[in-house]
Amino acid sequence: MTKVALFDSKNYDLPGFEKYAPEKDIEIKYFEAKLCEDTAELAKGFDCVCVFVNDELDAATVEKLYSYGIRLIALRCAGFNNIDTRAAYKKIHIVRVPAYSPQAVAEHAMAMLLTSVRRIHKAYNRTRDFNFSLSGFTGFELKDKTVGVIGTGKIGMQFIEICRGFKMNVIAYDPFPNNKNGINYVSLDELFTSSDIISLHCPLTAETEKIINENSISKMKKGVIILNTSRGALINSAALIDGIKDKKIGAACLDVYEEESDIFFEDKSGHIMLDDNLARLLSMPNVLVTSHQAFLTEEALDSIACTTVNNINSFFKNGKCENEICYHCEKLGKCTKEREEKCF
Repeated sequence: MTKVALFDSKNYDLPGFEKYAPEKDIEIKYFEAKLCEDTAELAKGFDCVCVFVNDELDAATVEKLYSYGIRLIALRCAGFNNIDTRAAYKKIHIVRVPAYSPQAVAEHAMAMLLTSVRRIHKAYNRTRDFNFSLSGFTGFELKDKTVGVIGTGKIGMQFIEICRGFKMNVIAYDPFPNNKNGINYVSLDELFTSSDIISLHCPLTAETEKIINENSISKMKKGVIILNTSRGALINSAALIDGIKDKKIGAACLDVYEEESDIFFEDKSGHIMLDDNLARLLSMPNVLVTSHQAFLTEEALDSIACTTVNNINSFFKNGKCENEICYHCEKLGKCTKEREEKCF
């Protein structure tokens, strides 16, 4: 039996994993604590750790896990910027869920956009107080507006299809363009200057970190709307706040935040918000924040659990890592083993 320590567990994780794990002779122990150097000791006696976006697997944590006999890190998400892949190389294998439900995230991005531009959240609160005034609720139609999509992977493509359904003009930027879907690719500068709406659907890398910053915001149209359902650190929060204060940015819809790791997924309603930038954003009437919930659908949770369990089973029973990532492959830009065997 393969023993797995699942960190940062929530009640919505359990149904899927309890459904699929027994079928593969996998035993899971759930820990509410996030994985980091201080909590790594909880992994003693296990074969594998299962982690999420806000677990911190820096070099020190990876080294501790390796010393405890952990040989597999199973991400139950697509992004892996929270793992020091260089420290893990030739010690601990890493697998992820490359695509669980692109529709879930893309639909949430559009839901946030519609909520913002049509003031739906404000209307809900107002009518709950029996106030049926329409003052201040004038929005605009999405038809013929230009949306700039940064990142045209699976989620970005789903968002583009939704935008096309609204008859929007779509332009996109991606260093690895998908030329099969008739997408109008432009430079980043042209995307910044031409877009009425900008939606981020790219991974967090050294090249994309704080891609929305003081310089890029200065190039944007006055009143631009920025959507981020990808990774918080794609946006420089201080620059975003300045852009909103200067009325350069008309609205921001954020499902992620660059300093979210100690805040999101937790009930902080009884605490003082110590993060000044987040407190400022939440106080702004044209900022809509959700707490990294874009992925949270029944279909996505089931897919995440199924793929994660299969990744773990494949590694320990079949010696394969179909969804493996490693430092070596990242640097080469491709998998030299073509996913047929372990990277090392």
